[in-house]
Amino acid sequence: MLNRFSRRTFARLLGSAALAPTALSVLPEAALGETVATAPIARSFPQGFLWGSATASYQVEGAVNEDGRGPSIWDTFSHTPGKIKNNDTGDVADDHYHRYKEDVQLMKALGLKTYRFSVAWPRVFPQGTGTPNPKGLDFYHRLVDELLAANIQPYCTLFHWDLPQALEDKGGWQSRDTSEAFANYAGYVAEHLSDRVKHFMTLNEMSSFVDIGYKDGRHAPGLKLPPAGVNQVRHHAVLAHGLGVQAIRAHAKPGTKVGLAENARAAVPIIETPEHIAAAAKAMRQINAGYLTVVMEGRYTDAYLAHAGADAPKFTDADMKAIGTPLDFVGLNIYTPTYVRADDSHGGFALVPPPASYPHMMSPWLHVGPEALYWGPKLAAQLWNIKEIYITENGASSTDILAPDGNVYDSDRVMYLRNYLTQLHRAVSEGVPVRGYFLWSLMDNYEWADGYAYRFGIHYVDFATQKRTPKMSAHFYKEVIARNGLA
Repeated sequence: MLNRFSRRTFARLLGSAALAPTALSVLPEAALGETVATAPIARSFPQGFLWGSATASYQVEGAVNEDGRGPSIWDTFSHTPGKIKNNDTGDVADDHYHRYKEDVQLMKALGLKTYRFSVAWPRVFPQGTGTPNPKGLDFYHRLVDELLAANIQPYCTLFHWDLPQALEDKGGWQSRDTSEAFANYAGYVAEHLSDRVKHFMTLNEMSSFVDIGYKDGRHAPGLKLPPAGVNQVRHHAVLAHGLGVQAIRAHAKPGTKVGLAENARAAVPIIETPEHIAAAAKAMRQINAGYLTVVMEGRYTDAYLAHAGADAPKFTDADMKAIGTPLDFVGLNIYTPTYVRADDSHGGFALVPPPASYPHMMSPWLHVGPEALYWGPKLAAQLWNIKEIYITENGASSTDILAPDGNVYDSDRVMYLRNYLTQLHRAVSEGVPVRGYFLWSLMDNYEWADGYAYRFGIHYVDFATQKRTPKMSAHFYKEVIARNGLA
C-alpha cells in the first residue's frame, strides 16, 4: 500500500499527526520498499549525569549472625509472629554479604556509574556504642574496593532503619542519647571509608522510620506513641542528622560531601496554573515541616509548632543550630505525588487526596504520578536554594512472575520508569540541579513489613536459590544509561 506513495508524499505523512513514527517503525521494511529511519528525538541528560541504583543493608545483606554483627530492631521485629507478611525475616535476604562480588557484576553489566548502599550500624557497633567490630567494617571495605574496581562510585548511607537493638533497649529514638550515639558511629565510619567514599548520607527517610515505627507501629520497633512522644522522636531523628553531619565533617578526609536521603512529600499542583503552583510551593514547605524543612532552615515553622501545641518537642538553641548545619547536597526519595490545590481558607493550599480509583503499583501506597519527579526537586531547589540534588530512590513494585522462557516481562515497571524519567528530564532541562538518579532497587529484596511479597528490583531474585535474573526493566535501564537519556 505504501509503495503507491511518492517519497515526497510519504515524507509529508511521516511528519504529520496522521501517521505517527512509532506506527511506521513496526512496519516490515519490505512494505516500505527501502529502509526508513525514524530518528527518534532523544531526551539527553547532562554529560556526567550519574545513573545509579540503591539497596539497604537489612533488605539485602543477610548474614545477621556472622562476623560479630549484633541484633537490630528489625531482627527482633521480624521474628515477632504476626508482624511481617508470611512471617518473613531478613536473616538471609539476598545473601549480599556473601554474593556482593556477583552483585557488583550486575551493576557493571548495567553500566551503573554509582551505587548507593547502607552500612548496618550493628555490624560496626554491635551494642550501638562502645568498642567497634573490625570484621563488620571490613565487609564495607571489601564492597567499596569491589565497586571502585568496577569503576562505580560508592555513595554511603549511614542509617537505613536497622537500629542496634541494644540502643532500643535503652529507649531507642525516644532517647537523646541515641542521637549522640549515631554521631559517634557516623564519624567513625566516615573516618575509615572517606579515603574512597566521597558522598555520605546521614539518615534515610526519617519520616518513614519515625511515623511508621513509632507512631503507627507497623514497622520496627512497633510502637504507637502519643503525639508528644512521636514529636520528640522526630526531633531526636533530625538532631541525629545534624550531629552526624558535624561528626562526618570532623573525621572525614578532605573533599567529602555530606547530605541526607529523605522521602520528602513531593507537592504537585493539581493544575499547572500560577495559583496552584504557588499553593504547591507553600505546601511543600509545610507538609515537610518536621523533617526536611527544619533541616534546611534550622528552625521549626510557626505553623508546625502551633499545630503541635502542648505536644511540641523539647529542644535547645544548640539543637537547632546542629540540625540546620548546611549540607553539600540533598537526596530525595520520590515515588508518589501529593496533589495540591489553591485554597485561601487553609493557609493558601489544600491537599487533594487520591480517590479509590487512582492508579497505583503493586504496593497500595505507591500511587503513580510521574510529575512528582519534576515538581519535587524543582520546588525543593527553589525553596531552599539547593545547588546539588540527587534522586536517591525511585522505583516501582510489581508481581514479577517468571515467564516460561525464564524472563520477567515487567512492562508496568518499564512504563513507570519511562514516564518518571521523562519528568525528571523536564526538570533537569530547566536547570533544576539534579546530578544523579538512583533506581530502587538493584534487585528484589526484603520489603520490610511486606516481607518478600512485593518486588521492587530490576533483577529477579529466586530467594530459594539466590539466582539473579535481569528483568525487562533492567534492559530498559541499561539502554537509558548507554544513551544517557530517553528516546
